[in-house]
Amino acid sequence: MSARATPLIDSPATGLLNPELIAASAHNVIAAEAAAIAALDSRIGAGFVEACRLILACKGRVVVSGMGKSGHIARKIAATLASTGTPAFFVHPGEASHGDLGMIMPQDVVLALSYSGETDELLVILPVIKRQGIPLIVITGNAVSSLAGLADICLDGSISCEACPLGLAPTTSTTVALVLGDALAIALLEARGFTSDDFARSHPAGALGRRLLLRIGDVMHTGADIPRVSPHASLASALMEMTRKRLGMTAVVDAQDHLLGVFTDGDLRRALDDKDVDLRGVEVADLMTRGPKTINADKLASEAAQLMEKHQIHALLVVDAEHRVVGALNIHDLLRARVV
Repeated sequence: MSARATPLIDSPATGLLNPELIAASAHNVIAAEAAAIAALDSRIGAGFVEACRLILACKGRVVVSGMGKSGHIARKIAATLASTGTPAFFVHPGEASHGDLGMIMPQDVVLALSYSGETDELLVILPVIKRQGIPLIVITGNAVSSLAGLADICLDGSISCEACPLGLAPTTSTTVALVLGDALAIALLEARGFTSDDFARSHPAGALGRRLLLRIGDVMHTGADIPRVSPHASLASALMEMTRKRLGMTAVVDAQDHLLGVFTDGDLRRALDDKDVDLRGVEVADLMTRGPKTINADKLASEAAQLMEKHQIHALLVVDAEHRVVGALNIHDLLRARVV
């Protein structure tokens, strides 16, 4: 007689889900998988270190392969390796025996996943790989399997039971294999001295890449688009410059473009509230904010966003090493660049 999972309903008549049973099922799965991961920790030893050493010495790429659910995990491991500094790609073992073996070169390392260690599609191609002298690392739950016997290094991904109540669907076993793959990828990342800049170069199109790669110099206004006036400019002249350049402020600079201060919408409001200020005769130097927050062009655009948020300002002037104004930007520039 086949096994059957307990129905998570209040009664067969209503067919309504029982919230407590549903939550209990989820808790059981999480507990089972967490326990399996915790048990994995004690099995990280010399074999894991040797696998890392083998991959670090590899002159080619890591070829990751697996069938079924193990294949899905293998794809994820290959993607994680590739994005963290270890060139890798996935090969489907069924396709490999029909020509895709040509993608695997003698300088590569193969990482094969199979919980049973008896996956036919892998066992067909691995002898061919071994004859070429290609190193083989295996993640399996069966240390005495055919696959483990072919391996140069066997990483123990065994579990006591699947989270599936039928003990059939790969659940805990695939989670453990994925964790082992992540552990390999991160250990290799740290061994290579892989940096956030390296990571960003392989993720240029997403939000992460923009945050890690985009510099102030890529988004700032330059040249004639920078709002700037002399310290002797009238309030009217400063307002006209702010209106033309549409950044909500203007730099106040000397004849060599050295920054003296900034005049903002806030400075204007304070001047309008001060009854002692002669708005027609006053010079902008008397109203400007001295020592404004600035940033350098080679800084990350995300740093400008952090600076604006910290000081509750909406625009920044960009200066060089001699404190000359070389650019300007505001929060709208960062929004357009999708940095914030």
